[in-house]
Amino acid sequence: MLTPAFDLSQDPDYLTIAVRVPYARVSEFDVYFQGQDFRFYAKPYFLRLNLPGRIVENGSEQGSYDADKGTSEMSKEGEDEDEEFDWEIEQSPYKEESESTLNLQGHYGFGDLRSGVFQRLQDEFSDIIDIKDPDFTPASERRQKRLAAELAKFDPDHYLADFFEDEAVEQVLKYNPWWTVTYSKMMASVGKSQEQESHATLVSFSEEEKYQLLKFVHKSYLLDKRAHRRVYYSLIDILLAYCYETRVNEGERNVESAWNIRKLSPTLCWFETWTNVHEILVSFGRRVLCYPLYRHFKLVMKACRDTIKILQLGKSAVLKCLLDIHKIFQESDPAYILNDLYISDYCVWIQKAKSKKLAALAEALKEASLTKAQLGLELEELEAAALLAQEEEAAKDVAHSVLRQRIPSSSSEAGNSEDLDSTTSSETEDSDSEQEELKDSEFESISSLRGPFLEESSALLIDVGGVCKPSAILRSDVGQGKPLASSKALGGAGPLIEEVGEQLKTTVQISKPAGSTAGNHSRIQGGAD
Repeated sequence: MLTPAFDLSQDPDYLTIAVRVPYARVSEFDVYFQGQDFRFYAKPYFLRLNLPGRIVENGSEQGSYDADKGTSEMSKEGEDEDEEFDWEIEQSPYKEESESTLNLQGHYGFGDLRSGVFQRLQDEFSDIIDIKDPDFTPASERRQKRLAAELAKFDPDHYLADFFEDEAVEQVLKYNPWWTVTYSKMMASVGKSQEQESHATLVSFSEEEKYQLLKFVHKSYLLDKRAHRRVYYSLIDILLAYCYETRVNEGERNVESAWNIRKLSPTLCWFETWTNVHEILVSFGRRVLCYPLYRHFKLVMKACRDTIKILQLGKSAVLKCLLDIHKIFQESDPAYILNDLYISDYCVWIQKAKSKKLAALAEALKEASLTKAQLGLELEELEAAALLAQEEEAAKDVAHSVLRQRIPSSSSEAGNSEDLDSTTSSETEDSDSEQEELKDSEFESISSLRGPFLEESSALLIDVGGVCKPSAILRSDVGQGKPLASSKALGGAGPLIEEVGEQLKTTVQISKPAGSTAGNHSRIQGGAD
């Protein structure tokens, strides 16, 4: 908490305490007094006084706030009493130092009229602005740091996700805010030569907005030509951010509204100054693609067209937007300080601005061009690489699909091939039938030779030319040209195999069938050698 500058004065009737609390939220002043104890709180300021006498409470106390001086005054009836001093937390009185003593290099706020604000308030408002030590950071250094921060924040994956899946973006692009409807009415009801004279009546203010206007202190601003141009340029920057926020939330306000506006406006979060319209568009485009939820180039261009319409509607439309921004910031802690630095002054200044100046500003914004390449984020290269990768992935999917289709078709082709070769197959049917008969006769002859062991065996071993093979395997391998298993592989069955072989020699005769071309096919016939 900061100890504010204060002043005590007393006359025969009243004790007056003047507390200087610049950039504090007026709606949240808190005053407490009892006996000789006096406490004042207005974030980020806190003042506690132990007075030498008691304060009389009789309902005559009153307070006032001077917005220009940032001074709050409280008056109370009081009388002096000598009482024992009550020790409190020690506080150091605030001593204001001149700019020459501080050697300040940074100016900011409306028309660059402020400086030294953040020397003491940096800790309290560090979440509101992105720049550190703005009082000691010149404008050129601010821009360098801002550009570096934007590059560090840019997320290619987030950008490409919004680029390819833009359903939500397309939806908000269809939304028509109030200025779009009002602009259409203006163009339909008046000719271009009468625009500036008759469009003011199309913009109306609510009772709440009128009450807001009554709170502002009307004053004049002495701005040189350079500062005057900067005020107009910063107005564009602030309106662009406001148009984006209004469109993406379709006119509704939420807890992120204040964040969106100040984050998208370098004027508000970096105290940036401008020299032309194009650099404003480039900066706004970069920040749209780096910070908010929806990061799409179409939203950049749409916000630009919205701002043009507002400027063409004149200062009444601009004031209506500024009042909405002021309300959003006032309800957000601690974004309200941006009202003290910029928005409140804009609300007062715009009422005396010339409509011709706003029309010229709208025309300059309309003629300005912006491309993705100018944003310095390599967007076109990212999109090209992503599209190429997408095409390659699509090609792989097509190849896999074709492969899955060809596998069953190959089976079908095999079936068709069998049909086409039916003639050839029919020519060998007799031979195959004869081979089956031979195999059957072989096993019928062998079955008659089964002994006790073979009855329990699952396969019959036959010794044919020194080669032993189970009958089941022999049956399945006939005609396949596969070698027969060696009798050595059969282990302890050797003696039994030899016995069976001797029986076979005396009971069967092995010979090749006449006319057979299959060398592995054998005919087994009963009879002696």
